Amino acid sequence: MKNQLPVAIIGGGPIALAAAAQLTIRQIPFVLLEQGKSVGASVREWGHIQMFSPWEYNIDSAARELLLAEGWSAPAAEELPTGKQLFVHYLKPLSELARLQPHMKTESRVIAIHRKGFDKMKTSGREKAPFEVVYLHNSTVNRLEAAAIMDATGTWGSPNPVGVSGDYADREMDLHASIYYGIPDLKGAHSARYAGKTAAVVGSGHSAIHTVLLLHHLKLTNPTTEIHWILRKQTIEEAFGGGENDGFSARGELGMRASQLVREGAVNVHTPFHIHALEREGNQLNIVGADASIKGVDEIIAATGARPDFSFLRELRFEADSSIECVPKLAELIDPNIHSCGTVRPHGEAELRQPEQHFYIVGAKSYGRAPTFLLATGYEQVRSIAAYLAGDNKSALDVKLHLPETGVCSLSKAKTTLKAPNSCCGPE
Repeated sequence: MKNQLPVAIIGGGPIALAAAAQLTIRQIPFVLLEQGKSVGASVREWGHIQMFSPWEYNIDSAARELLLAEGWSAPAAEELPTGKQLFVHYLKPLSELARLQPHMKTESRVIAIHRKGFDKMKTSGREKAPFEVVYLHNSTVNRLEAAAIMDATGTWGSPNPVGVSGDYADREMDLHASIYYGIPDLKGAHSARYAGKTAAVVGSGHSAIHTVLLLHHLKLTNPTTEIHWILRKQTIEEAFGGGENDGFSARGELGMRASQLVREGAVNVHTPFHIHALEREGNQLNIVGADASIKGVDEIIAATGARPDFSFLRELRFEADSSIECVPKLAELIDPNIHSCGTVRPHGEAELRQPEQHFYIVGAKSYGRAPTFLLATGYEQVRSIAAYLAGDNKSALDVKLHLPETGVCSLSKAKTTLKAPNSCCGPE
C-alpha cells in the first residue's frame, strides 16, 4: 500500500493479533483497537474451556515467526490448550512484542466506521477518502484515519437467544438472571450455581454437548442435579457428529460421550422442541414449546451460538448473506442447511472483498451465524489480505488450508440434486 495511513484492526482476539503479525512481517503500519482491558478479552471469558483443536492449528505462521525470534518456546503441537492457556502462552506474549505492542489500544470500543466526509450514499471520490474509525477510550470520543479495515470483532458478544424464531422468547429478557449464554465454568466458579439444581441446556452444537458433559460430571458428585437437553433437530443422533471419523479426536469424543449418556438415560432429551416462551412459577422456570412444556427448571444454559454485530458498520458499503449473515462468497461453503462439514475450501482476500474497497470482515464474523469456524481458517484469511495490501497478489491468491475432517457430511435433501462441487462435501 502506497498510503502510509495504518490498517485499522478492530478486535483483539487470535485473528486480530494474527492480522497484526502478518502486517508487521509485511512492514505495513497498523493500529489494533480492542474494547476489553487486554487483548484476548473474549478468550479469557472462556478460559476454562478446553479447545478441541491442538496447538498445531492455533498459532499463526507470522506470529510464530515473530515470537520465535524473541526466544519464545512453542507449546507441544499435539496438546489441546484451554482458552486460558491460549491467552497466557500465545496471545499475551505476542501482544507484548516490541514490534506490536506500541500499536495496540485496549479499552477502545469502536462505535462507528465510515469514509471520511462520505456517508453511505455518496459515491464520487469515495475510494480516495481514508476510513475514519470512531472509538471510545476513557469515555472520550477519538477518531483514527486508516487506509484499510479488518473487522475481526468475532461474534462472542452477541449470543443467540433461545427463541425458536431467532428472537428472544417471550419473557426471555425478563428472566435473564436465570439464563447463562455460553458455557459456564461448571468445574470451578459456577459449580455452586448448578449443583443439585435442574438445568436445561439449549442447543445442539459442540458447546451444548460440552455443557451437557460438564453438567453430568457435576451430577456425579451432586446426584440431585437434573439435566434437560433441548434441541430443534429432528433426532438426537444428528447432534453427535463424526465420532471416530472426526479428524479432531477431542471433537469426535464429545459426540461419542454424549451419545453414551443419552443411551444410559442420564440426560432428559427433548427434540425436536421449539421454545416460544419462558414462565416464572415460584422459584423455578417453565420452558414453553409449541406442544409441550418443561416444568421445574432452575437454570437455563443457552449454548445456542452467536451472531455478528454490524451496528457500527452502518455507513460502510458491505454485504452479508441474507440467511447466514456471513461474507456472501462463503455462504455455499459453510451453510449448515446444505452440509455439516468442517472442511472449507481455502479462501482469502478475493473471496472476502466487499463493495467498500479495502474493507474486510474476517475471522468468526466472516462466518456469520455458521458454527464451524476454526482459527486456522482466519489465519489464512488475514495472511492473504496482508499480502494483497502489500501488493503481493500472487501470494494473496495462493491460499492454502489444511483442516481435519469432521467425519460427517450430510447434504440436505433439498440440495442433493444440485451436485455442489464447490462445497466441502463435493458432488455426490
